Amino acid sequence: MPDNTSATTNIDVLKTKLKAIWSAGDFGEIAKSYTDGAAEFVSRLPLKAGMTVLDVACGTGNTALPAARMGAVVTGVDIAPNLVEQARELAAAKGLTATFAEGDAESLDFDDASFDAVITMFGAMFAPRPNVVAAELLRVCRPGGFIAMANWTPAGFVGQMFKTVGKYAVRPPGMVPPVLWGDEATVRERFGEHLSELKMTRRMMKFAKPYPPAEVVEHFRTYFGPTQTAFEMLDADGQAALRSDLEQLWTANNQATDGTTAWESEYLEVLAIRR
Repeated sequence: MPDNTSATTNIDVLKTKLKAIWSAGDFGEIAKSYTDGAAEFVSRLPLKAGMTVLDVACGTGNTALPAARMGAVVTGVDIAPNLVEQARELAAAKGLTATFAEGDAESLDFDDASFDAVITMFGAMFAPRPNVVAAELLRVCRPGGFIAMANWTPAGFVGQMFKTVGKYAVRPPGMVPPVLWGDEATVRERFGEHLSELKMTRRMMKFAKPYPPAEVVEHFRTYFGPTQTAFEMLDADGQAALRSDLEQLWTANNQATDGTTAWESEYLEVLAIRR
């Protein structure tokens, strides 16, 4: 017989590690760099005032707040308590009404068919068990409602950044590459026969920083939990090698010529109608 107790313990250990990773640094600083892109993503969704919306792995509210501004009744959940608190503070500062709480994309604390729309941008894709995530997104979405995702692609800049970091920091056992959520065939397989319609569009997210690539690397090392954690796992030589590889990646993809850094990364926009 399979050791279910051991399996449960292993996933609990993994989730504790993931919670620590996403709570590290200050993802709010990273999220600021695509606030406009998140608002554009939300503006393309078939949202209407009064619709109930769940933002899964909401971070600091990059997608929840634009949805609230459109008149939706928004609830956001995230595994990292510091990000949930930032989302609350940002909503209050902007005069927007939204509810935020700690929550796990693999175990959403809501009844079946609770929401008209379930959205997630660069969030639920990082949960360790994608088939469990897909089942939960489907479960809490009402029939006829929609699920919208924005997922980094394997070939895009962010996908390549994770690949670069992955040469130095081993992915936790049992965790599949998150960027597979950016592959159309994989998304179709994970949602299975539970959809009446599935539309997928590849889009680009633009980023810019007023300093050169070397400083961008340090920015991510300071504020982006996964990058910060990867550096902390390495000795001095490993850190120097990772820093060099990341600087080369940003330099090769830099579209600016004035000493600043401008780059873009491909993501897969998913719009799925629940059967």
